[in-house]
Amino acid sequence: MQQLEQDIKAALSAAIQQIFGATVATEQLVIQPTRKEFAGTFTLVTFSLTKSLGKGPEQIGQALGEWLTTHEPRVSGFNVVKGFLNLEVADREWLRQFQDLVQQPENAPVLTNGPQNVVVEYSSPNTNKPLHLGHLRNNFLGYSVAEILKATGATVSKVNLVNDRGIHICKSMLGYQRFGHAETPESDSIKGDHLVGKYYVLFEKHYREQVAQLVAEGVAEDKAKASAPLMLEARDMLQKWEAGDEEVVSLWRQMNGWVYEGHNATYAAIGVDFDKFYYESGTYLLGKERVQEGLDRGLFYRKEDGSTWVDLAQEGLDQKILLRSDGTSVYLTQDLGTAELKYADFHYDSSIYVIADEQNYHMQVLQATLQKLEKPYAAAIHHLSYGMVDLPTGKMKTREGTVVDADELVREVVEAAKVATLEKGKIEGLTEDEQTELFHILGLGALKYYLLKVDPKKRMLFNPEESVQLEGHTGPFIQYSHARIAQLRRKAEQMGVSEKNDFLSLGDLQKAEREMIEELARYANVVKEAARTFSPAIVAQYAYDLAKTYNRFYAEVQVLAEPDEAKRAFRVALSAQTGCAIKASMKLLGIAVPERM
Repeated sequence: MQQLEQDIKAALSAAIQQIFGATVATEQLVIQPTRKEFAGTFTLVTFSLTKSLGKGPEQIGQALGEWLTTHEPRVSGFNVVKGFLNLEVADREWLRQFQDLVQQPENAPVLTNGPQNVVVEYSSPNTNKPLHLGHLRNNFLGYSVAEILKATGATVSKVNLVNDRGIHICKSMLGYQRFGHAETPESDSIKGDHLVGKYYVLFEKHYREQVAQLVAEGVAEDKAKASAPLMLEARDMLQKWEAGDEEVVSLWRQMNGWVYEGHNATYAAIGVDFDKFYYESGTYLLGKERVQEGLDRGLFYRKEDGSTWVDLAQEGLDQKILLRSDGTSVYLTQDLGTAELKYADFHYDSSIYVIADEQNYHMQVLQATLQKLEKPYAAAIHHLSYGMVDLPTGKMKTREGTVVDADELVREVVEAAKVATLEKGKIEGLTEDEQTELFHILGLGALKYYLLKVDPKKRMLFNPEESVQLEGHTGPFIQYSHARIAQLRRKAEQMGVSEKNDFLSLGDLQKAEREMIEELARYANVVKEAARTFSPAIVAQYAYDLAKTYNRFYAEVQVLAEPDEAKRAFRVALSAQTGCAIKASMKLLGIAVPERM
């Protein structure tokens, strides 16, 4: 499609030279897709040519349209609407476009000028709680962006930085010490991440009670939060951990082990994976080395209380703490170390961090600090900042236990898919295992599509009822369309209809056929734009447009019932190519499509 656009631009440039004796470079020509209410594929904006050509916009459009329909075989018709020249592409050109699509190797990369060695960091869970709805958006975004970039031919490494140390981890550990009764995931028949998360919430509950009591006694709230006994104990535990205290480290390893098992089970259920895991416990010491380097070079400074800071006022970012007064590290410290480790491992030219927009300032500080240290990989950092997920009742809060649990949500959408599919009664012939797999594919498809169809930059409201709907602008609607095409292909094979043919001599196309080819030809541009903007939402919209266009095509023209053998073969091939495009698009979103339903 992009090449066709370039060819049309070249023809327009030649027409301008022939008619007006003027030279206009192709990059100066403004072409856009024709609006749906007008006939045509490409629209030239003629307003910008009036000064250089000395004619009115409509005169220019009329003259160019007449010349192209006479001299350019790829253009079959035109219409002029004020300052817009709408050009219709000839059926033979559409057939040639389709022939090229059919002959392309499967999974051929859509080459771009973008980065070629990319690291995508996503998920980044804490080991003090299970994954929740916000993590799901993060995981689905990271996985999908990685797949989209792979489709451009880039080498992509998916990594996960696990937040396995810090004050929040000590809170869950202390909660378990104080309020637990030697429970284990086995003794309570509970996933390890859920067990640990329970004690994080319990810690916060009792901590808030202590703060409230101190405030009631006349202590200022800020001081009460810092001096509450549980908080003092948690900070003492963090210091012991960094000092290598055997008892604290042993408990830390045990509880983290429970969480890893739980998180890995969730990752398997939602279909995301990673090429490498990093752990903050293994990066913070390297981060401390970078802080010392900054101090030695006079780039960082110490305050009277012994804490270490970086001054980024010239960068418009104020001062940022790097080490606390007790010598313990903060998030930024370990992020300095992780960035260096990732670069040593992958030598990336782009490092994408999939992190919510609440951390915009933090990511700016990280990049600015690395630039101050003159690290060669600082410029390669890109923050894929995405909007948080809200509930109808407001913002999710882990410490208050007001979150949508990822495991529970997946179970709910799979159950909803099961109920809806059984109501349709279209699963005859599937074994029990095949049905179970189908329900999982549909439920997870509904959830992933719901979260990915929204532009990443937008904050989104999660509506539980909408998320499990299987009709309309949903993942299952697209999945159903693929299953319909798969069934048609099986019937065509039984009838002996070939999907491979020479279609160039087919003749005139029906409107639905032309629209279907045009939609298929957009795939490469969609992938390029999604890769450029790191937006799976562009692919999600395209997959939906494909499914809608095909359903319209299927309703308007006969396929297997078409008496003309050549037309029947063409329509089967068109259906097959659409099925492949739907499957490829959904794969970029991490969504499977069923062959039978």
